[in-house]
Amino acid sequence: MLMYVAQFLEEWHSGFRVFQFITFRSILGILTAMVFSFVAGPWMIRKLTFHQIGQQVRSDGPESHLVKAGTPTMGGTLILIAVVVSTLLWADLSNSHVWVALFCISSFGAIGFVDDYRKLKYGNSKGLSARAKYLGQSVAGLVTAAWIYALAASPVETSVLVPMLKDVAVPLGLGYIIWGYLVIVGSSNAVNLTDGLDGLAIMPCVLVGSALGVFAYVTGNAVFSDYLGFYFVAGVGELAVFCTAIAGAGLGFLWFNTYPAQVFMGDVGSLALGAALGVVALMVRQELVLLIMGGIFVAETVSVMLQVASYKLTGKRIFRMAPLHHHYELKGWPEPKIIVRFWIITLVLVLIGLSTLKVR
Repeated sequence: MLMYVAQFLEEWHSGFRVFQFITFRSILGILTAMVFSFVAGPWMIRKLTFHQIGQQVRSDGPESHLVKAGTPTMGGTLILIAVVVSTLLWADLSNSHVWVALFCISSFGAIGFVDDYRKLKYGNSKGLSARAKYLGQSVAGLVTAAWIYALAASPVETSVLVPMLKDVAVPLGLGYIIWGYLVIVGSSNAVNLTDGLDGLAIMPCVLVGSALGVFAYVTGNAVFSDYLGFYFVAGVGELAVFCTAIAGAGLGFLWFNTYPAQVFMGDVGSLALGAALGVVALMVRQELVLLIMGGIFVAETVSVMLQVASYKLTGKRIFRMAPLHHHYELKGWPEPKIIVRFWIITLVLVLIGLSTLKVR
């Protein structure tokens, strides 16, 4: 939005031309989202506390989590608003990829909001039924994937690229819609499962989102993509602004969500952020790199799948409790130790993912 104002002001001063650069607007995006979170965060926490919008703790969860009951939740609304506002201010709103990303994060955020609201209304940790939640995610995921498919200008934009292998792409054609749906919904649920400790999920989202912003900028730049051996996709560079907005909003939220948390993001935040990472990865053609960088999210999801399968087939549990972070809690690890170690692992995985920019 403000980019157009800057274009108008260029007639009076050439210095406003700097707003045409994605890198500059990306920096403004992260700062805007962060400042918005810092300023609005305390007000939102007071409102959530006043209206008694507190966390409902799982009855089958670790006993140490009982003290978290009543902590304000649905703080992910702050993240969602910060990302949307920052993106609308600094991104090129004539770019279709930006609107796909905004639709995806908003629609999944709405599903999470309803889920959180029902938990509070009925005073339990169940929220939406698994069937209703999955149906909502499926509709939003399919619409988003179909939209991306409709925007594809070349076959490579509906292909799966293999990291570190130059010019290797698996064409999917119409099957790309199903692939896109799986990536978006899978990523959304993976982040949701990871969001079980103070700050555990938000920092990996910040790190992975920032790295995807780099991929977006390279993929959408004809010169850099040619130099690094990437397939050029026109227009996706603007997603760097969206990604930095996620990073800024996440860091601002972490200020209040760090251990011991003053507020939890709730499903409104985790479902939306997971879907946002998935949709950006799809549009910049780095779904498999997302699998690497989001290894913590993958491990948390796989731990649940293995636990359920093992218990149903053998009657025995592999982990003391799933998702994985609960296993380490029951082993006696302090919560801050689990959180920081998962952050460190994510940082290493993100660096591995970024290395694929050059290793081809």
